[in-house]
Amino acid sequence: MGSAGVPVVVGLDNGGTSNNATVLTVDGRFLVDGLLEIPSEVRAGPEAAIEALAQALDGALAQTGVPRDLVQAVGLDTPGPASADGVISSRGSTNFSQPAWRGFDVRGALERRLGLPVVYHNDGNAAALYAHHVYFGADAMGRSSVSAIVGTGLGGGVVESGRVIAGAAGMAGELGHVHIPLNGLLSPGQEEPTCACGFTGDVESVASLTGIERNLLPYWLTRYPDHPLAAEPLARAAKLVRGYGERGDALARDLFTQQAMALGRLFTVAANFTDPHAYFVGGGVVEAAPEFRDWFLATVREHTVLREEQAAVATFALVPDRDMAGARGVAIAALEALRAVPEPRPLVA
Repeated sequence: MGSAGVPVVVGLDNGGTSNNATVLTVDGRFLVDGLLEIPSEVRAGPEAAIEALAQALDGALAQTGVPRDLVQAVGLDTPGPASADGVISSRGSTNFSQPAWRGFDVRGALERRLGLPVVYHNDGNAAALYAHHVYFGADAMGRSSVSAIVGTGLGGGVVESGRVIAGAAGMAGELGHVHIPLNGLLSPGQEEPTCACGFTGDVESVASLTGIERNLLPYWLTRYPDHPLAAEPLARAAKLVRGYGERGDALARDLFTQQAMALGRLFTVAANFTDPHAYFVGGGVVEAAPEFRDWFLATVREHTVLREEQAAVATFALVPDRDMAGARGVAIAALEALRAVPEPRPLVA
């Protein structure tokens, strides 16, 4: 499987339960087709987690037959919130709940452990970068995009000229916490949705699994009191509702219409703010039966208000290979960072 003598970068995707790794040659070929997962050990604290990331790298090299000395750089992504340099928030996070993680420099620690340069992005930015490069290919460095990735929360990323915009504190692209207009989105008697971050009416309060459980389902079950999901605990019902949506269930379609409207309103903000070439939607909501997936994306597009000139050049598409998008995205970032380093000039006597 290896690519004899060709230098590589390694992408490491760190999650709450597992790490996934990939290998990318400097001439742009991925040597891993699927998932290469091992436990991430994040609940055992930073030291164990850094060791698990090092093991994930070793496992990927063993799988592809690439010698360690051909690795030029490593890309790392983790869930946020974290700084642009990979320092976990001083408040910690859902995935990094142990006190030892608060303010921990995960990028620097991995760099010291591996003795290789490490490039960092959060997982939403990594997936956004991968979607951008897959979709645009050779034109990627001349294009822009915005990605919204629906999961437990709402992640995403803004890509300009093929590179993620990280921002001064690394918090750019936190699209879940952008406020959107609720007028016309909420149904009669529906309370304004609240987010775990403390905001009312941000995108994540509607377009996320947490938003379904906390805000959408409790309302829609009052409108469909005889629905089978009414007999389920809310947390379980929130996970089951997509299956009903795939089958054309009326409650589920009403609920997911609100999510698609929320994403459309987010993209309307993006259209007036960055005017991207492409709008990508990813996450569990689009990893569904084709009819549901196509209906959802079309509904997002319907509720994105673009000017005529924008509509003529804009694309709406899905984030591909979600399970692999993080590792592949940071591998691409590591390769771009390598390419940006000027070649050393020979000394002239």
